[in-house]
Amino acid sequence: MEQQSVRDIITATHWPRTFGSAALAMLALFLLLASLGELKGYRYIGSGVTATNTITVSGEGIVYAVPDTGEFSFSVMQTGKDVTTAQTQVNTKANDIIDYLKQAGIDEKDIQTTDYSVNPHYEWSATTCPAGGYCPGKQTITGYDVSETLTVKVRDTKKAGDLLSGVGSRGATNVSGLNFTVANQDLIEAQARDKAIQAAKDKANTLARSLGVSIVRVVGFDEGGNNRIYYAKSADVSLQASGAAPAPAPEIAVGQNKVVSDVTVTYEIR
Repeated sequence: MEQQSVRDIITATHWPRTFGSAALAMLALFLLLASLGELKGYRYIGSGVTATNTITVSGEGIVYAVPDTGEFSFSVMQTGKDVTTAQTQVNTKANDIIDYLKQAGIDEKDIQTTDYSVNPHYEWSATTCPAGGYCPGKQTITGYDVSETLTVKVRDTKKAGDLLSGVGSRGATNVSGLNFTVANQDLIEAQARDKAIQAAKDKANTLARSLGVSIVRVVGFDEGGNNRIYYAKSADVSLQASGAAPAPAPEIAVGQNKVVSDVTVTYEIR
């Protein structure tokens, strides 16, 4: 009976110590996780303590790229005494041009109808009115104008001149808007942005040396809206379907597209 009492006393004595050790261990683990979370937060630009001493600089990046894609539009128009006749004539001409474009290597997905319109022709005729009275004129439909406009994307810019001449000789009433673009435009814009950021960084380092301070970190960044893109563009061409022999294919100068990126970066200094 006495031995049992001593064992109970020893067990009761060790239990608070075990509980206290576990509590201390849990507290230490909590503090460690909190510290790691706090350190991780400092990885983000502008996080942590608000910067009070800063400098703000701007940078510009320019990249030139030779266009690899051209785009132009053309229209087919026809006038008829009734809608069906005018539409049939327009559809025949448009389908003939589309077949020509496909044979020239243009993919069907790069040919798109962007407008199709039917407009009536009106003729006003006067009517005999009694003396001193008002008599409105009579409106009569005399025919219809039907027009279809298509846009063509040319992925081989060397073919642009021949295609312009070809659609004109097959009944297109006008051809216009030849623009040249770069297929991977996002890559060109990213390169211009990188150049702008580097220009801003160089300017900040130069300014810091002049001021006798040190750059600590980036605390602000602004790309200044959309990039400025200057497209190479040929003169608009207007071709009339007159039944004459097709004109020689024009020489198309592709040129270069210019992409300009503007950024503003704010640095903390000390």
